[in-house]
Amino acid sequence: MAGILLTTAAQEYLGDLLSKQDTDGIGIRVFITQPGTPYAETCIAYCKPGEEKPEDRMIPLEPFNVWLDSVSEPFLEDAVVDYAVDRMGGQLTIKAPNAKVPMVNADSPLNERINYLLQTEINPGLASHGGEVKLIDVVEDGVAILQFGGGCQGCGMVDVTLKEGIEKTMVERIPEITAVRDVTDHTVKENAYY
Repeated sequence: MAGILLTTAAQEYLGDLLSKQDTDGIGIRVFITQPGTPYAETCIAYCKPGEEKPEDRMIPLEPFNVWLDSVSEPFLEDAVVDYAVDRMGGQLTIKAPNAKVPMVNADSPLNERINYLLQTEINPGLASHGGEVKLIDVVEDGVAILQFGGGCQGCGMVDVTLKEGIEKTMVERIPEITAVRDVTDHTVKENAYY
C-alpha cells in the first residue's frame, strides 16, 4: 500500500470491527485534520458506501476498502497503522511521522523552507533542553532573524548554539541565507537550560 502501511494485526482487528457493523461494504477512511501543522491529528473513521469523496484514493484490502483523503495523502507517507494486544485488551495505533511536517521543496517560499528546517532538524535537537527557535523574519542580505524560547531563552550557551549549530546548518542548506541573528531577550532566565 503506497505511503501507508496497515499491519496484518491492524487489518484483522479493523476487519473484525467492520464485520460487526450492519452496513454491507463498509470500509475505513484515513485522513489528517490540519495536515502540515503542529496541530495535525491522524484519524480513522468508518466509511459507509457513498461516504467516500470522489477525490479519495481507494485501496482494496481483504475484506474491506481503505479510502485515503487526497489532501492528507502526502502527509500519510511512511504512516503505520498497527494493533497491539496488551493487558487491557488491545490498542490501535497510528504513527504518521509526516503528518505535522509541511510539504516543501526547492521551489517553496523561503519562509516555508526555513520553517521546515527548523521544525524537522533544529527544534528536535533543542527540545532535549526544553528549547525551541522560531523564524521572525528574513531581512536584506539574507539574514534570518530568529527568536529562542523555552530552555534556550537566557541560556549561557545560546551564542554557541546559534553560530555553531543553527547558522552553519541554515547557511549550508538554504542558499539564500547568509547569516542568522537572535532577537531574544536573554535577560529572562526563569526557564533557562544550563
